Parts: sequence; C-alpha cells; structure tokens
Amino acid sequence: MVCSAFDVVRSCYYAHRLRRCRVDARRVALRSQVNQLFNQSRGSAGSRSILGMLREDGVSIGRFRVRRLMRELGLVSKQPGSHAYKQATVERPDIPNRLNREFTPEKPNQVWCGDITYIWAQGRWHYLAAVLDLHARRVIGWAFSPKPDAELVIKALDMAYEQRGKPQQVLFHSDQGSQYASRLFRQRLWRYRMEQSMSRRGNCWDNSPMERLFRSLKSEWIPATGYVTASEAQRDISHYLMHRYNWIRPHQFNDGLPPAVAEEKLNPLSGMG
Repeated sequence: MVCSAFDVVRSCYYAHRLRRCRVDARRVALRSQVNQLFNQSRGSAGSRSILGMLREDGVSIGRFRVRRLMRELGLVSKQPGSHAYKQATVERPDIPNRLNREFTPEKPNQVWCGDITYIWAQGRWHYLAAVLDLHARRVIGWAFSPKPDAELVIKALDMAYEQRGKPQQVLFHSDQGSQYASRLFRQRLWRYRMEQSMSRRGNCWDNSPMERLFRSLKSEWIPATGYVTASEAQRDISHYLMHRYNWIRPHQFNDGLPPAVAEEKLNPLSGMG
C-alpha cells in the first residue's frame, strides 16, 4: 500500500531492504584502519594526517570520507592553541643571523637547526636537545639530560654528525641560548668545519621549524602529566622523533610525506640513514 501511495516499484523496495542488511566489508576495514591510526597518534591526527597515512599505505580514499568515518567513530583530534611570540630585531654581533629565515635548502646537510626544550620526568625537569635537517624537516640528532648545559647540545650535534656521514660546510642555526654560544659548542662546530648562525634575540620565528617540532612533540605525544621515570621519557621520545616523526607522521612541508620518506624520494642516491 505504501509503495502504491508513493508510486514505488515493490522490487525496488525489497532491493533497498536487502542492501541495508548487507555488511560493507570495505567500510568496516576502513573504519578499523582510521581508528587504529588515530590511536597510534595518541589522538593527535586529524583527517588530513590520517588521509596521508592511508594513501601512503596504498589506500585510495578522499578526505571527506575520512572525515565521515572519524565522525561516525566519534574521533576528534587534539590540537594546540595559538601562541604569541615576542618580536625583536637585535642580533648577536659576533654570530649573525646568517640563515635569515631561508628555511628551504635545496639539498640535505646544507642547513641544520638546533634547540632545547624541557620535559617533566621523574618529578623534575629534564631537557631535550634536537637537531633538524631543514631540507625535509628530518630529525637527525637528539640528546636528553637533567642538565641544560653545553654537553647536552654537543651530544645532539655529535649524533647528527655521525648519522649523516660527517658532512662538511653545514650551516648550523640556533637561538641565542648560552649553550649554543658556549666555547665548548663553538669549538665542536669548528672541529666539524661548520658555520654558525643565530636568531635575533627573543625572536622565535627565526628558528620556527624547531619551535614547530617541539610543539608537535608536546601537543601530540608527551603525556600531560609527564613521565614516571627518565628512562621511560628517553624511550618514548626517541620512538617519536626517530620513528614516528621521521617515518610515519605526514608533514605539511613535504606535501603530506613524512620527512625521511620525502628525503629518500627527493634524494634516492644519497644513501643517508
């Protein structure tokens, strides 16, 4: 009677009922993948990031479908709020800002950036120093210590230098922290035949790629209450920097490719690990 009232063929009605009873296996699999990738990111991945990771795995899908699946699963990514940086124009006269915000070098091992941030672990502050190759925003060195001294940044630099095959003529950029201006660190740069560059005083935008790295680490990965032990912090941060950030997490600078993947595609014969 209802079919007659709406002028619908009865066979169409029964076909529609049959389709509703069937389980869409591909959709179920996609929902599972989306949920898994979201959980692996500790709730930080949005639809754009999940889309990039799915496509990297060979899944053909659009962003709107990813959004719908996330909405169905009740997944909402956590995103950091905006942060206002102070601006300044004063340079350190003996170490000028040679980089001058030229953040797009053509090849790896042309420009490295370094910085320090603080991590709460074992009931006290610990300090993380990292080194980033600006070519594809790849983390190439890091160090963790309860002391924010020159030895911390030297260890991060040493790791980067060894991992990248001891390159020459690298420009190393940082802020005007006392660790990077110390005699010990400058001597290590001289030994490695590297040129030094420093941001203008108080101007975080002069080293914004490093600020972005630490922002991602803290907003996406580090527990809000910190770590129970320093060794747990080291393991977890190492996994994020050298595995997840470099090889899995899509990076907007690389058109959605993780830094290490983008570097290998842009420089297939470089042989860098």
